[in-house]
Amino acid sequence: MCGIAGIMSTTGTSPSPGQLKTLSDALGHRGPDGQGVHVQGATGLVHTRLAIIDLETGDQPFVHPDGPVLVANGEIYNHVELRKALADYSFRTRSDCEPPLHLYAQAGLRFIERLRGMYGLALYDPRRECLVLARDPFGIKPLYYVETETSFAFASEPQALIKAGLVTPSLRPQSRNQLLQLQFTTGRETIYEGIQRVLPGETLIVEKGRITHRERMLALPEGAPDTLDEADALVWLDTILRDSVRVHQRADVPYGLFFSGGIDSSVLLALMAELNERPVAAFTAGFPGTAAKDERAHARMLAEVTGAQYVEVEFTEGDFWQYLPEIAGVMDDPVADYAILPTWKLARAASRDLKVVLCGEGGDEIFGGYGRYRSAMRLPLLGRRRLRSRGIFDGLHVLRQSPSGWREGIAAAEKASKRRDRTRLQVAQAIDCADWLPHDLLTKLDRCLMAHGVEGRTPFLDREVARVAFRLPDRLKVQNGLGKWALRKWLAQKLPASKPFSEKRGFTVPVMEWIARKGTTLGPLVARQPAVEAICMPGSVEALFRSPGKRAGFAAWLLLFYALWHRHHLEGRPSTGDVFETLDF
Repeated sequence: MCGIAGIMSTTGTSPSPGQLKTLSDALGHRGPDGQGVHVQGATGLVHTRLAIIDLETGDQPFVHPDGPVLVANGEIYNHVELRKALADYSFRTRSDCEPPLHLYAQAGLRFIERLRGMYGLALYDPRRECLVLARDPFGIKPLYYVETETSFAFASEPQALIKAGLVTPSLRPQSRNQLLQLQFTTGRETIYEGIQRVLPGETLIVEKGRITHRERMLALPEGAPDTLDEADALVWLDTILRDSVRVHQRADVPYGLFFSGGIDSSVLLALMAELNERPVAAFTAGFPGTAAKDERAHARMLAEVTGAQYVEVEFTEGDFWQYLPEIAGVMDDPVADYAILPTWKLARAASRDLKVVLCGEGGDEIFGGYGRYRSAMRLPLLGRRRLRSRGIFDGLHVLRQSPSGWREGIAAAEKASKRRDRTRLQVAQAIDCADWLPHDLLTKLDRCLMAHGVEGRTPFLDREVARVAFRLPDRLKVQNGLGKWALRKWLAQKLPASKPFSEKRGFTVPVMEWIARKGTTLGPLVARQPAVEAICMPGSVEALFRSPGKRAGFAAWLLLFYALWHRHHLEGRPSTGDVFETLDF
């Protein structure tokens, strides 16, 4: 995992060395093992390296003998197979990211179609004087850009573009409304005016500092569900899961697993235990002294059954108050998902011994795990509702104005996801894969892990897995009121101790419980933050922080996160201690 950035001027002049250095320094946490820069004509490319494969000779940028230059953030899992297919080419390194450069020389823009992995990459072709940007189909790795009068610039994180003076941080109100109502933002536009995302699966061509072409490769396959019976489906599932975990373990450094004890991470643990000779390092989070359901005993038992090395990481109420300002500072593309808290601390613990962890993100979206999918399958008269039809602040009487435009991104995803042959369940899955997955779950994973120089890999978010899993019959995704039916059946065969058909509560973090204990003190501090005062009615915030109930508690958490995020990223006011010290400064 790495950081990439670059500038192409519209005037033909070379990019400023100072700006390129600032971009590199701003992305240093993503790649603490080395820095590289390439300037040619009007284009400059920057790379910061986290060395995972080919520790000795894998420094970037890569330069092809015919001229093209590449920088990449990510992992190309089929690099071994690509090297065999490109046997006529002379490789200079053993890096997984060098084959795409040779593929481009062979196939032009079609080179993206042969990549299996996660990536945000940039390639400069001096023969055409063009810049090519590409992002993996699921959006596992981030990539942002800004167009100004004098340049086109891109980076792995928005904060790098801001620090380099390429854009002044300014809030986009509609995206702020999305954050308040959804806990994440959708689509191409970010919360910063002028900073946009390269969409998942998108390829851009930039010439003379302007985008001249876009095309997109979708992550999910077309077509109606296959007519597989359960036995055949489980055979297919075993084959593709085993293969995906195998290639996701390709690394020249130690790797481990984020392990909750749930269905998804238990599948990964079972496969990793089978595929590795050494014990798997399994990191599990717990919340002692709270009402949150504690699954640590179950996770510990499964670690013992599989011979894994169990590592328990506690996230306490003290951690919440101490680390939240720092964590909000990491989330430059804001995600108010409370799972950022344990993810950040798990990454910190893992970074002491590892550079790579496998994670279960994507299992629910690909295999149909969420309860909302079961609702989406119903007929309207039987209780079917649109996904995310109600915003977090609806009916709470806190905001000065009803948030406008917050659902437009979700509505656009709904329209794009409805294909002729898709079932209602497949449409719901596709909607989540369009925005919720890349802009909440994967952004959370990327920022929290990269803050500690750790690479997160997601074996469920693999095009080969999706090709089979997304087209499983609905009855093999949802059955008897349970989601991820096929995964549960597989797990019951491979790791019966996991008890995959027993009732389990979803993963939760007790933020509302912690906030409730300090609500009387915390409410006034949050209420007087300029960003909160601007959008909330007088007296409503203090009342919200004193209100019981899940909805009020979650809204209070979101306002707390928003206040800390805004201070850091829009007001430029660094954290000065814990939550109370920071808000009172």
